[in-house]
Amino acid sequence: MNNQAQSAERTPLEDRLIDLIKTQGPITVADYMADALGHPHEGYYMTRAAIGAEGDFITAPEISQIFGELIGLWLVEAWRGMGSPTRFNLVELGPGRGVLMADLLRAARLRPDFTRGAQVWLLETSGRLRLEQQKRLKTSEIKPIWADSLSDIAPAPSLIIANEFFDCLPIHQFQFHDGTWRERMVGLREDERGLAFELSKESVEIDAGAASAAPSEGDIVEVSYAAQDFMADLSTALLDHGGHALIFDYGHRASGLGETFQAVRSHQFWPPLAAPGYADLTAHVDFESLAHAAIGHGAAVQGPIAQGRFLERLGLALRVEMLCKGKPEEQAETIRSGAHRIAAPEEMGEIFKTLCVSAPGLPTPPGFEWL
Repeated sequence: MNNQAQSAERTPLEDRLIDLIKTQGPITVADYMADALGHPHEGYYMTRAAIGAEGDFITAPEISQIFGELIGLWLVEAWRGMGSPTRFNLVELGPGRGVLMADLLRAARLRPDFTRGAQVWLLETSGRLRLEQQKRLKTSEIKPIWADSLSDIAPAPSLIIANEFFDCLPIHQFQFHDGTWRERMVGLREDERGLAFELSKESVEIDAGAASAAPSEGDIVEVSYAAQDFMADLSTALLDHGGHALIFDYGHRASGLGETFQAVRSHQFWPPLAAPGYADLTAHVDFESLAHAAIGHGAAVQGPIAQGRFLERLGLALRVEMLCKGKPEEQAETIRSGAHRIAAPEEMGEIFKTLCVSAPGLPTPPGFEWL
């Protein structure tokens, strides 16, 4: 099916990229990823209904309301540890359809001072997703403000949430070939009717932890300079104004060799260079690199810790029990099943990690004790 789709289905963005490569030469994987996801007219997040059962993938907040509720309670405790500021930013990076923000605000209403002091910011560049967020949050007592970039958010103490945000930031790929590193590029197939990977003609020097290992022919290293730069800006904002950033994503604790660049369409794996703009593109997050970027800019870092372990520490089992109490067995089983998916090691509980980046001097937030 995928091979047929790859040969038969041409997208407007693919035509644009083919014309670009014909005139200017191969492009980096990072540039390809940025265009495929964020092109203002043809990019995936600008044109597709990506998230949910009817979309291409599903996230933890969409699977279980407990995820957002526990995060809401975590935010309240983190806010208290900051001295309960009367005005602060509550920021979500890449808020999807607004489900996580709606759930965490519902839970945080237990502390009226928290919700009264919060200014909600949603960092979202997709007009399509902004509309969905607006609809879902229209009854909230806190009216969100949308931002295109981190620099658009007003300076203030901040609590920042990022769920499956960093995995969408562009990566560069480097491949070990004939004793040197070459950048992996996106060029054209021999018939010039489709896209194909190729290597740069010149060797490159790369500054990546994985490159210090003893590579073999064909080994690949992935580096997200975009993620490192974003983390540097985020850390600087926290140092200047105080607060925490809580990050959830799938990835690896330590930098290393290996390829994780992938595409997903209709909840199935998809060839990454097929039908650009019609499939989601991601890469596993290098948490060691993120942590180094944060520490290098003066921030404090807790974790990463497995998502399942973190949620259990926040009281996942107790919340499941409370929600199931008095419910018909079928409904209770749905609640248990959702909690299992987001926390079990064989589901999302281990491959997904949780990292907290903070202004120095703040108390260790809940879930990160005894690491």
